[in-house]
Amino acid sequence: MTAAALPDRSRPENRVRPGRFVFRQPTRPVGAEPLPLVRGLGTDYDTSWARRYPVRLARAMLLDDVARPLLRAGCAPTVHGLEHIDPLDAPVILAGNHASHLDTALLLSCLPARLRHHSVVAAAADYFFDRRLKAAVWAFALGAIPMERTKVNRRSADLAAQLIEQGWSLVIFPEGGRSPDGWGQEFKGGAAYLAKRCSVPVVPVHIRGTRAIAAKGSGRVRPGSTEVRFGDALWPTHDEDARRFAARIERAVAMLADEAETDWWSARRRAAAGATPPYRGPDASPWRRAWALPPSADPTRRRAAAGSGRGGRPSGWPRERTD
Repeated sequence: MTAAALPDRSRPENRVRPGRFVFRQPTRPVGAEPLPLVRGLGTDYDTSWARRYPVRLARAMLLDDVARPLLRAGCAPTVHGLEHIDPLDAPVILAGNHASHLDTALLLSCLPARLRHHSVVAAAADYFFDRRLKAAVWAFALGAIPMERTKVNRRSADLAAQLIEQGWSLVIFPEGGRSPDGWGQEFKGGAAYLAKRCSVPVVPVHIRGTRAIAAKGSGRVRPGSTEVRFGDALWPTHDEDARRFAARIERAVAMLADEAETDWWSARRRAAAGATPPYRGPDASPWRRAWALPPSADPTRRRAAAGSGRGGRPSGWPRERTD
């Protein structure tokens, strides 16, 4: 390097001040990529140990011999639509609504054994992988992998895509978190992006009743009944980007939600007419949204709904004659 290329230290902007790097981020040469920070948590947590055969065997015993009997006793699940999954070859992406911490274990317990024992769960890196013990527990118990939910993270996407290409099915909740008020939230594009990238189908799933058992922010668990519905597999089209495909997945889950509150025929008639009830609820004040909730999503009205059957839904959810 010539003397002309060296910075002039006499100029104020080039003068090195004591303690400068204590308060400012150090500079680096143009074109030099910084080394990744080794933290071992969040999206950097290594979950490969949880997919080794001895750990998978222990997890299968936990799911089959402990979790499933407990869920049958506390959630009494009824499963619909397994005929949509049986013809599919793994891997698949299962994308569903998210209202409770029970959703993941309940969904896994309702899957056929060939998928249940060879699936990973996309879990929020900032919530489930913020501490080592917590991360280890969820990676072992559910086969969870860290997924960034607030922004696109290449490490998370590459890990999920790699596992799908290796034959692992993926359970993901595209809303990015549990519903705060019982209504659905906008589906993010993670599931749609991975389906297009890996050329695998997305199976829409709707889980009904878990919020009434264990809602977000509630410390109480109220045993009750639940329903898990699997819809027709969806494939991304060539002219469909991840955003539009995510919207189509959301509409499919909304149709399953309508079916859960009414019946199969009425829900499909409304879907064909573009009149499916809004998945995200009415655009209204919080009290109006709470009033319009289906009884299955409202713990305070669960007993009344159970006593009156599905006809006990509030007027916020349409009812249609089928005769």
